[in-house]
Amino acid sequence: MTEIYATGLFLFVLFFLLGSSVWVGLALIGVAWVGMELFTSRPAGDAMITTIWTGASSWTLTALPLFIWMGEILYRTRLSEDMFRGLSPWMRRLPGGLLHTNIAGCTLFAAVSGSSAATLATVGKMSIPELRQRGYPEYMIIGTLAGAATLGLMIPPSLTLIVYGVTINESITKLFIAGVLPGLVLASLFMTYIIAWHYVRRSERPAQVESMSLMKMIKESQFLIPVILLVIVVIGSMYFGWATATEAAAVGVAGALILAASQGSLTWSSFSASLMGATRTSAMIALILMGASFLSLSMGFTGLPRALANYIDMLNLSPLVLIAALTIFYIILGMFLDGISSVVLTMAIVEPMIRQAGIDVIWFGIFIVVVVEMAQVTPPIGFNLFVLQGMTNHEISYIAKTAVPMVALMVLMVVILVAWPELATWLPDTVRQSRN
Repeated sequence: MTEIYATGLFLFVLFFLLGSSVWVGLALIGVAWVGMELFTSRPAGDAMITTIWTGASSWTLTALPLFIWMGEILYRTRLSEDMFRGLSPWMRRLPGGLLHTNIAGCTLFAAVSGSSAATLATVGKMSIPELRQRGYPEYMIIGTLAGAATLGLMIPPSLTLIVYGVTINESITKLFIAGVLPGLVLASLFMTYIIAWHYVRRSERPAQVESMSLMKMIKESQFLIPVILLVIVVIGSMYFGWATATEAAAVGVAGALILAASQGSLTWSSFSASLMGATRTSAMIALILMGASFLSLSMGFTGLPRALANYIDMLNLSPLVLIAALTIFYIILGMFLDGISSVVLTMAIVEPMIRQAGIDVIWFGIFIVVVVEMAQVTPPIGFNLFVLQGMTNHEISYIAKTAVPMVALMVLMVVILVAWPELATWLPDTVRQSRN
């Protein structure tokens, strides 16, 4: 009975604070404070200070601001122009033509950014005017860009995977490696959608562009070399065990600074702007994580996570049914919260449930990233929708409608992960065995 009362109280206080436009991190701290005052005799202030400091001082967490800074630096370079110039000669030969540059560009930038918003803004500022000029349908330009930008959450370095790993105390490097193959498969699904559009909607194809010789294509590809080298250094150093996630992030920042300087984009103004942008984003995420760690402690005193895990065990739900229920739950939650908030808000309850059901936590990390990716393009709080609205001046409803096929492909990706869980676990297991 205590657990039911605690659940109702937690939900009431949480929705009251969120509805009052209180920051998510502060809302979590407020809920935890109420729980500590009502369900334990331990001083709430003392518990809050200890828990918040422990959660915020984690060494693993240092990778987060570094990866964010790397993305901020690259966002202020000519990277998007160079990527489009290097990718377009190869993409134009595929069915669907230059629309594939949205997918390939987002996939490539996601591997050095980790942020969906940064990926969207960087690729979109170049691809949208170029594709419009060449006569591609507006709904395909915006829809494919909205969906492909979510790859920033999946392909390492992923900020969401860092937050998930810190929350459940799991290896960030293993999670990063686990995200490589699913990220590439999801990108392939997006490209397949473009190919299908090419053959189904023949009347909407733009005019054929003039062909380019192989030597000219290879010459144009030189513009991809800097970003590809940066991807190899950052991801490869973790894959081969030469660097931890934090060390790889530091190397990535150094590489991004060198790349910006070599392009002539590194000025004092761009440097300070990237530093302040990274500071604001990191502080926001850190506050959410602090609130989540305090809320986990508070909920532990109520016994709610343990009681819920026991209840799930009594229901004898199969892992498949549990995953289906969690998919629906996170899709609904994602309509009102961003991905990182959804993860930290629910892990205190969901983690015991998945462990009790025998679900691999590495696999679940990839699953939850795919599901919260949908939150980026689903109204009313889809962050990518707002970014695209600012870039295109379209209504949110129109942008959301164009992204519907991409959301359907993300749901298909969940089905693929459930049917072939090795897609997320094979590469981390292989890397671990090779190191042993």
